[in-house]
Amino acid sequence: MRAAVLEKPNYIQVQNLEKPVPKANEIRIRLKSTGICGSDVHLFLGDRLLPVPTVLGHEGLGNVEAIGSLVRGFQIGQRVVIEPNIPCGSCRFCQQGRGNICPNKQVIGVNSPGCFAEYICLDADFCWKLPDSISDEDAVCIEPLAVAVHALKVSSVSSKGPIAIFGLGAIGLLLCQLALTKGYQVWVKDLNEDKQSLAVAMGAGILPAEGLESFLYDQEVAAIFDCVGVAKATNLILETAPRGSEIILVGLANESAQFVPLKIAREGISILPSIIYDHPFDFAETIDLIAKDKIHPGQIISGRFPLDRIEEAMALAVSGIATKVVLDME
Repeated sequence: MRAAVLEKPNYIQVQNLEKPVPKANEIRIRLKSTGICGSDVHLFLGDRLLPVPTVLGHEGLGNVEAIGSLVRGFQIGQRVVIEPNIPCGSCRFCQQGRGNICPNKQVIGVNSPGCFAEYICLDADFCWKLPDSISDEDAVCIEPLAVAVHALKVSSVSSKGPIAIFGLGAIGLLLCQLALTKGYQVWVKDLNEDKQSLAVAMGAGILPAEGLESFLYDQEVAAIFDCVGVAKATNLILETAPRGSEIILVGLANESAQFVPLKIAREGISILPSIIYDHPFDFAETIDLIAKDKIHPGQIISGRFPLDRIEEAMALAVSGIATKVVLDME
């Protein structure tokens, strides 16, 4: 099979690898398309070093091609989407229903071969069958939308309350679309004006450049979602968060951020983490939302490339201009 292998930072190329054989509990999927995630970009750039050459990619969509001997309920040819974060199921966090922070979880495209390939084998419990009502364009965006679904559930703010979203990458835009669909009033901020315009077209308002803290307070913004992934932006949010609000950390900045404990405590500001999603609930809810025509995440796709043009696709994803880049395997 053809697969795009990250040999070292900034060097990825398509190679011929052996076609994987499914274990008894696995399904082999012939991949149709795979979204490029921000975490793929960080791995490509070497922000996080992988010990060996690796096939990246985890936002996979495809069809069942082979079924392991212990797998039931699937048929050859069925369309499925991949849930790529696999908790161990036995640690104390998994036992508490917090598999999203499982220290032993396996991540497709990091700990095992990923979806920048023609085929992948995966535990059947993490392969989701899709109804015909969901288009391929929406289906390939299910995984990042599940991240947004989880983030919105982390907040205690009801759909009547205004929220703010900093950072309009794929997750920020999908969170914006989701929140608007659920009836929230949404304010957004991003350095890219085209991304802000896309959010405005969805129904969001733009946060001002000046007087941000007063604006957030006057608008009674109750939750701020940090989807930037840069400590400088997190610092700005910590400085300007209004009294009584929540800050939900969705972006994955790996630098130190700073805050004044007195402000956080005196003004009753909560800082809440949100990482990936809870299995199996968030994927199930995400698929249901799309199937019921509540939301169309495929609207954020801004570029598509065949697998053989992986270097061009990664360059566009690295640029930060695109909202969602997708690789097509067929």
